[in-house]
Amino acid sequence: MLLELLKGPLSQVYFSSLILVILLLMLIMTSRLFLTRRKKAYFSLSLSLLVVMSQQVLVILSEDGGGSGSSGIIGYLALLLKAVSFILLNLGLYQLYNSSRTRQYVLLYGAIGIAVVLSLARFAFKSFTGNPEQIALLRDLGIELYMFVMLFLCYQWISPWVGQWSRYQLSLSFYFIYQLIHVADVFMTGRSYPLVLAAANLFLVLYFITLFLIVFERVVELLQATYAKSITDALTGMYNRRFFMTRLGAYLNHGVLVSVIFTDIDNFKRLNDTQGHDKGDEALKKVALILREESEEIGISGRLGGEEMVIMVTDPEVHVGELAEAVRKRIESDAGVTVSVGYSKARKGVNADQLVKQADEAMYQAKTTGKNKVCKYTKQKNSHSAAE
Repeated sequence: MLLELLKGPLSQVYFSSLILVILLLMLIMTSRLFLTRRKKAYFSLSLSLLVVMSQQVLVILSEDGGGSGSSGIIGYLALLLKAVSFILLNLGLYQLYNSSRTRQYVLLYGAIGIAVVLSLARFAFKSFTGNPEQIALLRDLGIELYMFVMLFLCYQWISPWVGQWSRYQLSLSFYFIYQLIHVADVFMTGRSYPLVLAAANLFLVLYFITLFLIVFERVVELLQATYAKSITDALTGMYNRRFFMTRLGAYLNHGVLVSVIFTDIDNFKRLNDTQGHDKGDEALKKVALILREESEEIGISGRLGGEEMVIMVTDPEVHVGELAEAVRKRIESDAGVTVSVGYSKARKGVNADQLVKQADEAMYQAKTTGKNKVCKYTKQKNSHSAAE
């Protein structure tokens, strides 16, 4: 039954409909991103997808599949949009990874202009005398050969600039095979072998599937990067204050009795003033790396601001005082600075802000009683005692 479908008169319609579904999924992704982020790349890619979809609709409407030799205005537009859509789509893929400048737009308009001229050349053959079938084929030979030129240029110029270069090159290979079979089918066999046309369309479908995977992976990559940027501190890579406090509040609201370790780099202002902000930033990064590593499997860490960094301990098996002391010792030996550390354990009725404030008060106790030490928050008439 599948073979009959591929050989049947509606074979082109089925393949074009499948391509339209793939293109529609891509268009939903890119247009949604454009509406929310307003970046030029999403607009260009959405526009190119609309052009490709228009071309596939014309292919369905044309009397013989919209390829070379199609008569009438529909066949002409289908052939023109085939070239234009290919150019726009590949520019859109380029813009997903790069910003476009004047040079790129000049090349774009030039490539489209050549496609228009070659497409209009078909009308010059109307005045020629001779075999009508041969004339019908020759009038479209220029733009079909032009597609091979564009494939080569995309491979040379765009491929190195697309992050997923191997997948992009695979897509061009699929399109090259499609174009090769298509040209051979039209100009050599005269469309007398339906299975050859089906084979060409199969590679065209593979081309669009590969493009879909490229766009999907890039969209996921951009969303992940955007999300990571919104929840992390740019300098240290730790979670920012908002995200940390949100997560801490969520744990407390669900009744999880977590603990907070609060660290503050000793003499940090003096470090910045005497050795420069670069040295201070370096110290922050080293301390942050240690806190991230120490909290990796037992909780999360975050930067509240300045030199204040914290750990939320979610593992009930962890002895928080021992962990705080281990963190202090490691920072002293590995980071080239010392820290004052305070910690507090959650109790019923204590919210996120209160728990962090308690750990901060314990840290302040460590800071004012000698620095480079660990203190535990204890609720004894608002006083604090050193940790064991």
